[in-house]
Amino acid sequence: MNSEEPTLLKHKFVFIPLTHRPILLWTSKPVPLLTAGLYLAPFFLNTHLPSAHGSSSCLSIIMSIRSPHSCRAFICHIVCGTRTNGLSPIPNFGSIAQFTIPAISGLSILTKCGLLCIFVSGSMLVHYHIHTHGSHKYSSHCLDFTGAIATTDKNKQVLDKLQVERERGITVKAQTASLFYKYQGQTYLLNLIDTPGHVDFSYEVSRSISACQGVLLIVDANQGIQAQTVANFYLAFEAQLTIIPVINKIDLKNADPERVEKQIEKVFDIPTEECIRISAKLGTNVEQVLQEVVKRLPPPTFKKEDPFKALVFDSNFDHYRGVVANIALFGGYLSKGDRIISAYLGKSYEVNELGLLRPDEHPTDRLYAGQVGYVIAGMKEVKEAQIGDTLYHQKHLVEALPGFKPAKAMVFAGMYPMDQSDYSALRSAVEKLTLNDSSVTVQRDSSLALGAGWRLGFLGLLHMEVFNQRLEQEYNASVIVTAPTVPYKAILSSAKLIKEHGKEEITIVNPAQFPDRSVVKEYLEPMVMGTIITPDDYIGKIMSICLNRRAVQKNMVYIDDHRVMMKYLFPLNEIVVDFYDLLKSMSSGYASFDYEDAGYQPAHVIKMDILLNGKPVEELTTIVHKDRAYSAGKAMCERLQDAIPRQMFEIAVQAAIGSKVIARETIKAYKKNVLAKCYGGDITRKMKLLKKQAEGKKKMRYIGTVQVPKDAFINVLKRKDK
Repeated sequence: MNSEEPTLLKHKFVFIPLTHRPILLWTSKPVPLLTAGLYLAPFFLNTHLPSAHGSSSCLSIIMSIRSPHSCRAFICHIVCGTRTNGLSPIPNFGSIAQFTIPAISGLSILTKCGLLCIFVSGSMLVHYHIHTHGSHKYSSHCLDFTGAIATTDKNKQVLDKLQVERERGITVKAQTASLFYKYQGQTYLLNLIDTPGHVDFSYEVSRSISACQGVLLIVDANQGIQAQTVANFYLAFEAQLTIIPVINKIDLKNADPERVEKQIEKVFDIPTEECIRISAKLGTNVEQVLQEVVKRLPPPTFKKEDPFKALVFDSNFDHYRGVVANIALFGGYLSKGDRIISAYLGKSYEVNELGLLRPDEHPTDRLYAGQVGYVIAGMKEVKEAQIGDTLYHQKHLVEALPGFKPAKAMVFAGMYPMDQSDYSALRSAVEKLTLNDSSVTVQRDSSLALGAGWRLGFLGLLHMEVFNQRLEQEYNASVIVTAPTVPYKAILSSAKLIKEHGKEEITIVNPAQFPDRSVVKEYLEPMVMGTIITPDDYIGKIMSICLNRRAVQKNMVYIDDHRVMMKYLFPLNEIVVDFYDLLKSMSSGYASFDYEDAGYQPAHVIKMDILLNGKPVEELTTIVHKDRAYSAGKAMCERLQDAIPRQMFEIAVQAAIGSKVIARETIKAYKKNVLAKCYGGDITRKMKLLKKQAEGKKKMRYIGTVQVPKDAFINVLKRKDK
């Protein structure tokens, strides 16, 4: 090395642990690289660069190639260079990147929005309606386009990390990924959060929004605006986020992007020229969306000079490493080895590992303000990582961040282990899963028939089914889930009960604990404002279904020549089990449905018990409207007759209100032919055998237990509306 070349300083910063030895090139000249992507790490911050000539400092970034499709960048060394004015953009991908930074004595490298000056760090929320709008495919294309993942069949569902997501084709958990994107000679860091679209997982969307500066609202070019699109648009609008409308699936034969653009303009008041047409399947215009994200989304306003402050917006439990928390940094920076404090618990932890999500975990040495990443800090108990908690440095006390509004459970169901000996294992599984899904509420419960268990609150029936499926798949837990119910309220008239509860108005989540009418002034049932978007061909059928479910029409408006948006006020109990399935069936799959809480209203409701051989089954107790008690009881008995397998004895299935039986069905017993061995002979011999069999059946009926299949608890509530 000749004397004119820069002096090497002993500073090294590893972005990602490499699988092989890095290549060190001691030169300041550009060197060709066999790579199509350049990923730069945000770890240059707070690195003091002494100047050899008292002028300025220059960084040389050396690349290490892992494969033609995937590369990993790291800072090989920092060298001193000659003085230049300002900051040079990144050169072509084919050479080593060099940056020159004006020397400022005793100061760190200048930063913008949590990264080196050339980066603009912004969080981007990709938000969409279930799988029909295809923004999950778009998210994968973004990862592929920016080089975060390789283009392989294995990565087609790279953001579907849960088995239930891959099986059902829906997004259940919001997933985070950091992307490096080069635009007009500068490289930007974008944090993408891919969120669910179904109403049952709206809490994932509301939590993700808190970490973002803008959203991509992805709409299907074939189906147009859906009810979930409207609901989630207003979530982003109320949070004052920048909204970029994207029309997907323009490659479909029946795609009509012009019609969808007019819908967006009419419903959301967004000009048609702001819409971007893409095909996530073919990759059409994916880059244009990234360009618009850079142009339109504002960068975070947080500074690295501020005290460290981070919001825990998601977490999961790893059996070996403990709690892994996803955090958004709202100030300062976090380094490996720092001691941090949880504002919720006041406990202190040492940071063992932190890094970016691309979308898999990639450890780094630091995270900076404006970034989204993960942190592992030795939290061994699931209760230690509360979603919405604020983390801060031990030395710098900060004001806690607002956090999130607790999710309001709309559906409650009892959950019990198949065998009581599995109670402890199931309790551990439920605790770990509720850490990852904080919208589930848990209360201890017990049943005479099923033993000790829990009363769990969910955001909807799909949410309940997915939670149950995740328990079975991820924790190998076999459970019994009782019939779902909604939370009612009762205004008490009994002074004794008011004193016992400490208030006049109580909430009832378990129908078995429904108070008697004699001690109650009035009952209140939960209401929801439902939004239905459908082609006008199905208006008649859908209005008939809604009226049959005691709904009151509030509004109806055409959003284009053929599609109608209707608003109905529904009792929650009428839609929670099977309304969505019925709506899809009646509209050939074209209608969409979404709802939001609309408070409580007085209602004439009563408790209906189900008796099997005269014994009440607490788990099948339901609350029904007084006018529908007879029809609901008869239908429930008929479905139970089909759901419960025949036994060796006769089973009487009865529906009762108080002591009055309002409906009954009988499940016939299996009958063994005790006369098979009698060939002719005296009739008294045959009568004796038949009498003995009848006595045995009668005895068995009194002491026998009826086995109810676990899927019967949900199936019996499904109605067959015409």
